[in-house]
Amino acid sequence: MRQHLGKTYECCEAASSCDDEQSGDFSENHAMTAKRKQGMTVAQLDALCGNWPGVTRDVKWGSNLVFSVGEKMFVVTPEDGGEGGRLSFKVEDDRFLELTDQPGIIPAPYLARARWVLIAEPQRFDTAELASFIRDSYVLVRAKLTKKLQASLGELPVEPRSKP
Repeated sequence: MRQHLGKTYECCEAASSCDDEQSGDFSENHAMTAKRKQGMTVAQLDALCGNWPGVTRDVKWGSNLVFSVGEKMFVVTPEDGGEGGRLSFKVEDDRFLELTDQPGIIPAPYLARARWVLIAEPQRFDTAELASFIRDSYVLVRAKLTKKLQASLGELPVEPRSKP
């Protein structure tokens, strides 16, 4: 692991056998990959959408942390981060089949007819990709609220940016 130009990198080989890692020589041609963040914890989820306009959070069905806008759910996860930290959220109708064809994404039990998906192992996905899914879910649910309520909420949250 190495810091270079403010980014964390993993060397192309095991640190014990890579001469560049040991010497600290990182040229532009060196085969390094930026270390990407994977998954999303309850704390990260709260930091992401906890301050979005109109968002409330509560616990339903015993142990599920539910984030809602205008009393309509847009993301659900276990309150304690258990069950692998699974995430359920709403997706656009035309993306539902596309996403559920991907490994690790299935129709959400009880909510599939409303076009909700479940990611059982969020740690297999980039944090930025999950954040984008959750923001999209917020936008979809918010768009179904009354115009008056939408207007009272203010501006939409900014699209999360993936860090290179």
